[in-house]
This record gives sequence, C-alpha cells and structure tokens, in this order.
Amino acid sequence: MKDRYTFEDFIEIMRTLRSENGCPWDKVQTHESLRQSMIEEAYEAVDAIDKKDMASLCEELGDVLMQVVFHSQIESEKGGFDVNDVVDGISRKMISRHSHIFGTDKAETAEDVLNVWEKNKKKEKGFESYGDMMKAVPKSFPSMLRARKVQGKAKDAGVDVADAKEALLKAKEEIDELLYEMENNGPSIDEEYGDILFSMVNISRFLGLNPDFSLTNATEKFINRFVYIEKYAQMAGKQIKDLSKEEMDALWECAKKDIRSKEETLL
Repeated sequence: MKDRYTFEDFIEIMRTLRSENGCPWDKVQTHESLRQSMIEEAYEAVDAIDKKDMASLCEELGDVLMQVVFHSQIESEKGGFDVNDVVDGISRKMISRHSHIFGTDKAETAEDVLNVWEKNKKKEKGFESYGDMMKAVPKSFPSMLRARKVQGKAKDAGVDVADAKEALLKAKEEIDELLYEMENNGPSIDEEYGDILFSMVNISRFLGLNPDFSLTNATEKFINRFVYIEKYAQMAGKQIKDLSKEEMDALWECAKKDIRSKEETLL
C-alpha cells in the first residue's frame, strides 16, 4: 500500500480489476448492471451532505468517482471513450456554459448565470423549442425532480402561474377534480391524482423547497410520531391496532407536542 494514491493510480487499479487476471465480479460488470449502483452512490453522497458528515462525504464521493471511472473503463475496452474523454468533455462544457467568465456574456447575479447556462445549453444541444428542452429531461429522473425541471422550462417559456398562492389554488382545483372522479367512479382517477402531485411540486418551486426533501422530512416526522404512539399503546398493554380512533387522535396530538418540544429544546 502507498502512503497516498493519485487519480492515475486509481485508473490503473480499475484497469487491473477489469483485466484478464482481475476480479471475477468486476470483469463481468456492464453499464446496465452498474446502473442502480450509480443512483445509490449519488444518494449516499447526498445523505452525507444532509448529515453534515464530511468524513462520510469524502468516502461517498470516492464511490461516485469509482462509478465514473468504472463506466469509462468498460467503454474504453470497447474502443469507445475513456476517462480522459470524460474529463475533456466536462471541461469544454464548463467553459462553453460559463460564457460570462470565458466569453463575452454578462452575468451579475446567480439568476443571470442560470439564464446564460440555459441559453448556451439550448445552442449546444440544438434545441429548437422549449418543448424540445422538456422532452430532453430524462425519464429516469425521480418523478418529482423531473416535474420540477419541466415546470422550470415552462417558466422560461413564459407559461407559469403568478405566485405560490395561485399555485396552491390550482392544486385545490385538482383535488376537487379527483374528489369528483372518486365520487362518480370515473375513469380518470389516476390522471387526476397525478395532476395533484404535479401541482404540489409546482408549489414547492415557488417556495424554494425541494419536494423530495420535504417528503422525506414528512415521512421521518410520521415515523417518529408513530413510534411514540406505539410505545404508549404497548405501555397500556395494547397493540396500536387495538386503539380506538379517539385514543389514537389523543396520542397523536400528544406526540406532536412532545416531539416538537424536544426538538425546540435541542435547538
């Protein structure tokens, strides 16, 4: 083992693992077999960021980098691109997209920068319309992220509601439409439910929230309250399913107050 390894060392390690006498597992991997790993490693890096755990972030970024080098090595064996092509490509992209730094465009604010970025991206990709840009948002994105991206393209095209309040009113309209379909056993229940979710994502955009993070936080809150109720049910010699609606509601309110009080104490 060396005292310290370089990027070039890591490329050679991956090349060795993929060689004829390399690792039996690494040798048989493909772009497709590694697809889920790419997603999971990115999420684990995000989790480290959320936890403000920089030691874990360093490790998880290494795992993300491994995916980049792994895919590059697989492709280079086919006579396609290698990791140097990846570095060259992203370097060229950063220069061309930052034309306010490396070119003649002007950008004084972060919003100006995003506008320059989108203008240059549209030119590079050959998009002829905003519809083309919407279609280019990958279907493999998490559904809420894809909805957010598409809504952003619509905003750029001038198709948007005025503010968060109007977005919320639109969501209420969609809820009413779902209620109507449910009450009349209509054929569009799935469609109307989807419209509600799309509208809720739109609200998050105006509030500057990440809908995935908001849902994750809400899920964690639900788990904490559920555990609280289950604990007190067991103390009373009951299973949570044995509680009456009145008992459940009372414990739920207690859980909200008690957990909120503990959170405020920690702050």
